[in-house]
Amino acid sequence: MRIASLLPSLSELVCDLGRGEWLVGVTHECDFPAHIARLPHLTRSRIDPSGTSAEIDAMVVKQGGSLYELDRDLLEALKPDLILTQTQCDVCAVNEATVRKVAATLPNHPRVESVNPTDLTGVFEVFRRVGRLLDAETEAETLIGRFESTAREIARRRAGRPQPGTIMVEWTDPPFTSGHWNPELVALAGGRELLGQNGEASRRTNWQTIITAQPEVLLIAPCGFELERVRQEMVPLARLDGWQSLPAVRNGMVTIADGSAYFARPGPRLEASLRIAAAAIDPETCSDLAPSSGWERLVVER
Repeated sequence: MRIASLLPSLSELVCDLGRGEWLVGVTHECDFPAHIARLPHLTRSRIDPSGTSAEIDAMVVKQGGSLYELDRDLLEALKPDLILTQTQCDVCAVNEATVRKVAATLPNHPRVESVNPTDLTGVFEVFRRVGRLLDAETEAETLIGRFESTAREIARRRAGRPQPGTIMVEWTDPPFTSGHWNPELVALAGGRELLGQNGEASRRTNWQTIITAQPEVLLIAPCGFELERVRQEMVPLARLDGWQSLPAVRNGMVTIADGSAYFARPGPRLEASLRIAAAAIDPETCSDLAPSSGWERLVVER
């Protein structure tokens, strides 16, 4: 089967299901596993990703609609049998209606499969659905079992321990609360998400609301930003009124993470995201579970 994947998490899933060699085209943001970045890129962004968080947010608002362009000619040349896409977020990937409109004009009439997971149950259903399409149902169940095993281990280690008030931030300027599957990840990792709602979209808020909530743990993983970029985003936060008084800041419980690799992508690496969340929430019992890179506890200057 020839597969065109228009979502990084689906590209990762295809590879983890053992069908990576079937990929013939991916998005410009598909970077894991590293070798798929060399495949033909079927998309490009309409906005400049090098701006500040505030500038990118303003461009998103101004642009409206889909933020990505699809290369129809390349898609036709690659002759995919299957196109994987999504309905979840026009900020994250090509608009589904655009994909279906283009696919309908292609001579070989490829099948279009679109996903829209809003919580972990939905994510696992995507694993199973794609597994069925690719004759990899056993591999899909293995991925789900790996996540569930990690969740059980965290629960075992944290039995009887406090559940600290936690806020996960998915964008910093303006701040966005966590949404979709991420509040559930926080809960499985042992925290109480104070603002985010499981299964709901991430919501725009303000730093005063976050400061008023007085989180004991802050987990900051801006969507689409790698770790070095997240470090840069933290500089102005230290100058916010009330920042230094936050329990999370006073007690060294601010963790930053690669939002491009973790938390924002509903794919196999959510299991690693869960490990990072557990290390952020309870470093005493769970630090050793987290991957060796892609996250760090912030050293806050007082």
